[in-house]
Amino acid sequence: MPDTPAAPEPFVARTTPEAIEDLRARLRATRWPDAPEDAGWSLGTDLDYLRELVAYWADGFDWPAQEAALARLPRFRTRVGGLGIHFVHARAVAPAGPVLPLVLCHGWPDSFWRYSKVVSLLTDPGSHGADPADAFDVVVPDMPGFGYSDRPTGPPLSSVAVAGLWAELMRTLGYERFGAAGGDLGSHVSRYLALDHPDRVAAVHRTDGGLPVFAGDPATLTAAERAWFAEAATWGATEGAYGAIHRTKPQTVAAALNDSPAGLAAWIVEKLQSWSDGGVERYTRDEILTNITIYWLTGTIGSSMRMYNANSAIPAGQLTRRVEVPSGFSVFRGDVVRPPRAWLERTANAVRVTEPDRGGHFAAFEEPELYAQELRDFFRPYRGESGAA
Repeated sequence: MPDTPAAPEPFVARTTPEAIEDLRARLRATRWPDAPEDAGWSLGTDLDYLRELVAYWADGFDWPAQEAALARLPRFRTRVGGLGIHFVHARAVAPAGPVLPLVLCHGWPDSFWRYSKVVSLLTDPGSHGADPADAFDVVVPDMPGFGYSDRPTGPPLSSVAVAGLWAELMRTLGYERFGAAGGDLGSHVSRYLALDHPDRVAAVHRTDGGLPVFAGDPATLTAAERAWFAEAATWGATEGAYGAIHRTKPQTVAAALNDSPAGLAAWIVEKLQSWSDGGVERYTRDEILTNITIYWLTGTIGSSMRMYNANSAIPAGQLTRRVEVPSGFSVFRGDVVRPPRAWLERTANAVRVTEPDRGGHFAAFEEPELYAQELRDFFRPYRGESGAA
């Protein structure tokens, strides 16, 4: 029996002084590995960079200040599918037309943090030099096992299952029809929202096309698609070790990362370096450490990695379904494994494809103004199809 919808309750995270002191003590006691001279980032996380980051985390980073800043977002918890789900729910400010509800789906290694800079840009565009008619009601949930949502105690949930939860969450919030957007794992979740709930999803926006899965005749692929397949295979061989671990043996590395904050930082900052347009220099230390500290304090690195294991069991037939809901793609210049337009049109009803000239895998955080404008432009024709509460 499904849960009876319950009214969401306001949520404020409060970290105890003991938890902060334990974190600092662990950071100061880090047992550092060696590294070859001048290795830099070539073998993984740059040791010199990590030492400096950890030193600042231990003795300079003001987590209470960052926690207070995140608390300014309207945050809630409710039960969906038997799990406690944490989410941001911010309503449009002074809208000048129909309001489109929008669920934003994050990826790994992050949480609602990914969208923390764009909430105001999307709910109150008029205060940011944009058209007030483009205002959204914004919902940003933490996926189960990420951030402040519950960790599943049984088998990990796949993107298909999470999409079902978000459809239920949006109904609980009073939204029968809405838009969906996401990147990374959130791109998968958004895709399955459109596939499994086409009567409710007005349109879907994604920042990637996922990794290529093709069951048809290779002769029908364009030259650009074949080149992309080869590029994706090369990327998997050089950058995909993390994914292989997450899919197969996540618990092994979780034991280390959940015990060592320095190890956790190394695991995450390597991805910020490799996947961002400009690497870690694109962020302040406070921004990076806010993301990592959420993982540390919630103990969710293991549960977040297990979602890859769940996704590896999704049947091939699901992976090759074509999205017929109107789809938009913003393929940012600095992202990884950038699909050609031919592939996007093959796999989705791609009504709009853009290639912003800056921004990477975490575009919503790296380039919030540009990302927000991409969403405004794409969703504008679908506002009259919403079911705002």
